[in-house]
Amino acid sequence: MLRLAAASLAGTAIEFYDFFVYGTAAALVLGPLFFPTFSPVAGTLAAFATFGVGFVARPLGSVLFGHIGDRHGRRPVLVASLLLTGASTVAVGCVPTYDTLGVLAPLLLLLMRFLQGLGLGGEWGGAVLLTVEHAPADRRGLWSSFPQVGPALGFLLANGVVLGLSATLSEAQFAAWGWRVPFWAAGVLAVVGLRLRSSLTESPRFLEIDDHARVPLAEVVRDHWRLVLLTAGALAIGYAIFYAVTTWSLAYATERLGVDRSVMLSCIMAVVLVKGSLTPVAAVLGDRYGRRPLTLIGCAAAALWMFPMVALLATGEPLLMFLGFLGAMLAFITMFAVIAAYLPELYEPRVRCTGAAVGYNLGGVLGGALTPIAATALAEQGGRVPWGVGAYLTGIALLSLGCFALLPETRPVPAVAAEPATG
Repeated sequence: MLRLAAASLAGTAIEFYDFFVYGTAAALVLGPLFFPTFSPVAGTLAAFATFGVGFVARPLGSVLFGHIGDRHGRRPVLVASLLLTGASTVAVGCVPTYDTLGVLAPLLLLLMRFLQGLGLGGEWGGAVLLTVEHAPADRRGLWSSFPQVGPALGFLLANGVVLGLSATLSEAQFAAWGWRVPFWAAGVLAVVGLRLRSSLTESPRFLEIDDHARVPLAEVVRDHWRLVLLTAGALAIGYAIFYAVTTWSLAYATERLGVDRSVMLSCIMAVVLVKGSLTPVAAVLGDRYGRRPLTLIGCAAAALWMFPMVALLATGEPLLMFLGFLGAMLAFITMFAVIAAYLPELYEPRVRCTGAAVGYNLGGVLGGALTPIAATALAEQGGRVPWGVGAYLTGIALLSLGCFALLPETRPVPAVAAEPATG
């Protein structure tokens, strides 16, 4: 289990590195380079729109790779999704800017981002299911939390590279070619990930299925459509929190508040490090007390903390911004640490790869794709404190709270030993 969990963690870290490095670039440089005829705010909105395309593609990737995972096994999904995401990320680093290609440049950027999202849409389902279906029932939360730590590591790696380049290059060098280096590095990481995943064995639960679904998506839509919609709505606030903290706030603080880019990246990286460290701890609590209670507590905490978070962000003080982000991320951890065990347990094994992944990635569209765009527009309409952003995030938290309240508990109940016979 440790070797399997480590390989899953490394793979998700690499794929999410690919996905997150685009978000950082969108917040910092893609607007002026690919949309130079726009105003600064409009350029940022356009860059975030290309960022959002990756989320729109993720449910489509869930359908494509979910079909493979439910029909042919979880293991092939891990290899194919990693190849697609890695290749498209390297290609982003090779796309000429608007000054060279004109309008074709942002169109190519859009296409590469779409392919990134397509690959990542299959990654989560394959990595999580391979781990969950190998794990003992009473430790599914713990072992499935390893792939959930992967996004935090991927984010730290992506932003660490950008931070290092920002510290060693001038603004002109970073804009000219430095921003491309993190995308080129994805090729090396993809090779490492493929080597790690080459030795993984197929899920025993998949091998036990006698009658595989012929068209998994059709069964999911017919028999589990309500569950898909509830899980998508439930997960929206987790995505909204994460991308409000890691993507929108980066653009807002550097452009509107004048906070130094390196300071902001360090602040965000520190809170994501806390997220990665505490995820297994919260997952163990999920194994002991159940998945549903933690998700409800996390959503309620998020609803209460969004206004304080934006108020602390608006100060522009690193310590206060960190505290605002920390409160939001603790709420995020509480609900999302158990999701990797919770979602697969909600779906029957024959359509689990498709159902769980589609629900997970539709939540990304609702919470992740729209949040940087909506928050940027709302912040532009307000004063120094973007209260509109706080209201937007609070509304999503309440929606997710309602959806989680309608989902059942799935934690396996420990067997009760029979009483000894008497007489």
